[in-house]
Amino acid sequence: MTNKWSETTLGKFCPFLYGKGLPERARNGSGVVPVYGSNGVVGNHDVPYVTKPGIIIGRKGTVGAVHFSPVPFWPIDTTFYVTDGNARDLRFSYYLLKSLPLERMNADSAVPGLNRDAAHAIQVRVPDLRGQRRIAHILGTLDDKIELNRRMNRTLEKMAAAIFKSWFIDFDPVRAKAAGRDPGLPKEIADLFPDSFEDSALGPIPKGWTVKPLDEIADYLNGLACQKYPPNEGEKSLPVIKIRELRQGITNNTDRASVDIPLKYIVEDGDVLFSWSGSLLVSIWCGGRGVLNQHLFKVTSTSFPKWYFYHATKHHIDEFQQIASDKATTMGHIKRHHLSAAKMAIPGEELMAKGTEVLGTILDRRINALKEVQILAAIRDTLLPKLLSGEIEAPDIAPIEDAV
Repeated sequence: MTNKWSETTLGKFCPFLYGKGLPERARNGSGVVPVYGSNGVVGNHDVPYVTKPGIIIGRKGTVGAVHFSPVPFWPIDTTFYVTDGNARDLRFSYYLLKSLPLERMNADSAVPGLNRDAAHAIQVRVPDLRGQRRIAHILGTLDDKIELNRRMNRTLEKMAAAIFKSWFIDFDPVRAKAAGRDPGLPKEIADLFPDSFEDSALGPIPKGWTVKPLDEIADYLNGLACQKYPPNEGEKSLPVIKIRELRQGITNNTDRASVDIPLKYIVEDGDVLFSWSGSLLVSIWCGGRGVLNQHLFKVTSTSFPKWYFYHATKHHIDEFQQIASDKATTMGHIKRHHLSAAKMAIPGEELMAKGTEVLGTILDRRINALKEVQILAAIRDTLLPKLLSGEIEAPDIAPIEDAV
């Protein structure tokens, strides 16, 4: 069945409503209702302002950013919001808004702001409700799979962090064996842990283990001042990976650099990146090939497996963040001597190999899931303008048709 399309304005199709202020001091942080600002979820509350799912649009701050809440929510006063309507599919409306250049409609140069009247005047072309639901089903199925992968990734990360902490930080199996208790592990793993401790520069560590600083475990390569490597017009270029990209991924606002740079500064999917200045965080990069910018370390090692130096660096991140926060007169950062001062207990080769079987496998699953997210997102982003323009006709989907 061919979709019927009509011309209208954004204001007539999905009018923007104003959010309501909710200061942080007035929120109940133990509640389950998400509180949205222009940049996404900014907290929680115990009662919603909007009692059904909806769309949140950045009005001040992150102008034009579009977010979808599948549950009742509270949009604060830096946002607009949209709910469903009689001839309007909510998820289709979300994808329609995502396709519009709302971020360019900045009506105030001093304080970024999205003018509602200007947004409402935008001309849009929309299909009938059945067509909206078909399009929303296709794009929504991709987004659902993306979110499933992200949830799985978060679960795997928590599992791996708990195992690493138990085995290599708290030494739980060694403590259990030293106390004559069952360590609660399969025998072939438990046998790899000693049953006593010895003194070290780090304090008591499992007998037979050694101590090394982070900068002897891995190489921390600082990135380039990428503005010195601008792309040549008409030639290929690579996205510049900065702290912003670690958080948001590659966007249309990402800077570009020449491909003519030393290979060691190229970032590939699965690389460990550590921002040592500003917002300190450790991340597995899976956003595609790019160039390492200054203020980021690419972490590699020829002697230790990736899972070990990744978790070892993450183990010290709270300490590094505290060091950075103490630098009141400059942008918070750490220095290389802080890497030398951050030490880890190193197990024997057999336990390290077993760790690779367990934690290395988990890390590989995480990387594969994140890569799949990028592939699914690319498919979605390719289909979105084609479906919304009618260039590709959304196929009939029986369950959706039956529900109309």
